[in-house]
Parts: sequence; structure tokens; C-alpha cells
Amino acid sequence: MEKSLTPRRYDIDWLRALTMLAIFLFHCACFFSFDDWHVKNVQRSLAAATFTGFLVQWIMPVMFVISGIGSRYALEFRSGGQYLGERVKRLFIPLVFGVFILSPHQVYFERLTHSQFSGSFWQFLPHYFDGFYAFGGNFAWMGLHLWFLLYLLIYSLLCLPLFLRLRTSPGLKLAAFLEKPGALFMLALPLAAAQAALDPRGILGMQDTGGWSMVIYLVFFCYGYLLASHPRISDTIERQHVLAGLLGLLSISLMFYLYTVLQVHPAFGTAQYTLLAALRAFNSWFWIVFLLGLTSRRLSFDSGLRRYSNQAVMPFYVLHQPIILLVGFFVVRWDIGVLPKYLLISAASFILIMLVYELLVKCQRWLRFLTGMKHTSRS
Repeated sequence: MEKSLTPRRYDIDWLRALTMLAIFLFHCACFFSFDDWHVKNVQRSLAAATFTGFLVQWIMPVMFVISGIGSRYALEFRSGGQYLGERVKRLFIPLVFGVFILSPHQVYFERLTHSQFSGSFWQFLPHYFDGFYAFGGNFAWMGLHLWFLLYLLIYSLLCLPLFLRLRTSPGLKLAAFLEKPGALFMLALPLAAAQAALDPRGILGMQDTGGWSMVIYLVFFCYGYLLASHPRISDTIERQHVLAGLLGLLSISLMFYLYTVLQVHPAFGTAQYTLLAALRAFNSWFWIVFLLGLTSRRLSFDSGLRRYSNQAVMPFYVLHQPIILLVGFFVVRWDIGVLPKYLLISAASFILIMLVYELLVKCQRWLRFLTGMKHTSRS
């Protein structure tokens, strides 16, 4: 297959790197939010809960959209077999590395701080293989934060026949449709329908991974592929990104008022639940359109920082939570305020991640392989 002549989407590289930074800051704040996590600070923070509540609306959905866009461009110059081989190397290998090397201490910290185990890490290690995590056991079969890689690998396998079929389509009809007033935002309708119809207590509707269900993530992944099918779609997103941002602010303000001020938490299947689920889905899509349009407008340029971050983003993702938990496990015990703890955890974790990346991962071919780095890239 001939190499693609499509210019590299620098804006997507920037958006991927900035979203990864947001994920890092999100996980640093999880020590202090109201939701349960692997390790928690005794004192909780409304600011941390608000911050994480805002980010969870779009942070993982936009990662799946970016991945779908990347799949569209990857299949321009790869066969189906080459695409799957690249997916296995860059997703499955880091996932296995995370399951067996990066997850045991995270589960240990969780069991220790939740009074589910007492003893040293070495005493816990044989028990890491007792049962499956999320089903009452310890073995983190999804790599904890690396569930994203597992989902993405499954979606890549499931969607490949469809993507190959759509690869030859120029996307002109979709581009023309999305130029119609309101059409771009109507793409949120399937998301809203799925969000309202899927019971969060069931497997398909479970929202424990990043705040959304696996079905919703699959739709976002497919949307990313479709959005990259014609250049005119990017132009449409650019023209409407300001409106999307305003709608995002309006809808998330309404959500904050309903959930926080009025304490509205309806049961699944009720009319209130359906309306709030639809509102949440539309809000997420508004932010994704805004971010895609903003980066396309402002960040469609190359630089050394872009090239560096594009290489580092995958190892950074693989390493970030294990290191954050390693630092935070000790910092949350200190008798200082929430803000100093957050700043200290963020700064120390970031420095440590980058040191590991620069001094170990970049220098060792086998570590590059285990953390999903490209050996050669169209960087």
C-alpha cells in the first residue's frame, strides 16, 4: 500500500499531549475528590471534586475520538494486517507489562489503605494472583488505568472490517451533511440514546472506567474515524467550536446545579434519569467539538516540543498512575493542607515520570517496546 500523502495533523498531536497532561492532573486530584479511589486523603475537597467532575465529562471520550482519528490515518498507509500488528505491539504489550509489573504495588496500596490487608508488599505479592480485580480479587487483569488500552485493542479488532470498508470513501457526503445547521451537534443523539438506555448496573452500561460505558466509548472511537474522513469536516468543526464551547459551559453549569445544588440523582429508567443522561451526553460532545476546533484553529503547527511530546505521550500514560500512587501514598499522610499536597504530588510525580522516561525508557530498546513507544514514526 502506498504511503499516505495526507499532511500530518499536528493539532491532533497537540490535543493528545494536552489531554494526557489533563489525565495526569486528574489522577493527582483523585486523592482529594469525594469518589473512592486506590488511595484517599483523609480530608476531601469540593474544588478537587469539581475539577475531576468537569474533566471526566470529556477527558476519556476525547482520547477515544483521537484514537479513531489516528486509526483513519494509519489505515491510509497500512494494510489490515499491518494495522493489527501495530495495535498489538503498541497496546497489548504495554497492557501485559502494566498488569504484571506496574499494577501489583497499586493494588497493594489500595488494600492497605482500605484495611483489606496488613503486611509488607512482599507478603502481599503472592496474593496479587488471588481472584480478579473488580470481582473481589486482586489480579488487575485490565492493568487498572490501562483499561483504555484494553478497550482500544478490542475496538480496533471489532471495527477493522468496517474501517476497511469505509477507507475508500472520501467522506464527502458526511462532510456535506455536517455543514448543515445543527447537524454536527446532532451526532450527540446516539450518545444520548445509549447513555439513557444502558443500565449503569449492567456490564454494557457500567461507568466505572473513566465515567462512561464501553458502548459510549465505542461510539466515540467510530466518530473519530468518521471525523477524519474529509478535510471539510475539520473546517466545519473550526467554524462551530466557539458555539460548542458556549453550549458546553451552559450545559455543564446546568448539570452542576442539578447534581450539586438540587441534589438530583434519579433512578435508572425514570424520565429524570433519561433527561439527565441525554444532557450529559450532549455536554460531552460539545466539549469534544470545542477542543477539536480550538486545537485545529490554534495548534496546527509543528515544533520540537510537539515532536518530543508525541514520542513521550505513550510511555507517560503507561507510567503516570503507578508513579502518582507511589508518591501520593506517602504524601497524603503528611499533616499539611489539600492544596500543598496536590501541588507536591503533581510536581514530584511529573519530575519522577520524566526522569524514568529520559534516563531509562528512551535509552533501553526493550523498555521502549514494553511501554508502547514507536521505533520509527511519522513524528
